[in-house]
Amino acid sequence: MSKSTVLALVGSLRADSHNRKLAEAIQLNAPEGVEIVIHESLGNIPFYNEDIDVEGQVPAAATALREAAGQADALLLVTPEHNGTMPASLKNAIDWLSRPFGAGALAGKPTAVVGTAFGQFGGVWAQDEARKAVGIAGARVLEDAKLAVPGSMVRFAETHPKDDAEVVEQIKELFGALAAVEPAGAAA
Repeated sequence: MSKSTVLALVGSLRADSHNRKLAEAIQLNAPEGVEIVIHESLGNIPFYNEDIDVEGQVPAAATALREAAGQADALLLVTPEHNGTMPASLKNAIDWLSRPFGAGALAGKPTAVVGTAFGQFGGVWAQDEARKAVGIAGARVLEDAKLAVPGSMVRFAETHPKDDAEVVEQIKELFGALAAVEPAGAAA
């Protein structure tokens, strides 16, 4: 059995981010044969600018992101909700991964979007915006692979998501939806 790699992009840059912790819980609960790799440098990538997206000038952090996404079998976007939408860091990553147009690292890449937020709906607006943006950018959005955890500020004030039985069960359901998906490039 071959191992599949899922690259997780966490939209929150905060060190003690609940979404970072959710990504860690997903990583810890990955089934055998699935490796979740959390990308570490979204905060180091400059805003997308076509003037610097030319050979010899692409920032190292953007190149590293593109390489990691290109090597992954699937992507997992983990997003908080900032003013009803996804944070700029995540949108910027999508922009870098969408280029060159039609042939970027997102082209046909199976992509799921999950997250947690303070509000009662768990950041579904941000998740919907992320699905829209990543789909337009060329990814194959996995509409059935969803996880929205509400009330993050209270729920995870003293508990890591990995220790929340309900969240762990939802993570297992998420992997059930992901298991039904062929990795990028598998279908011909």
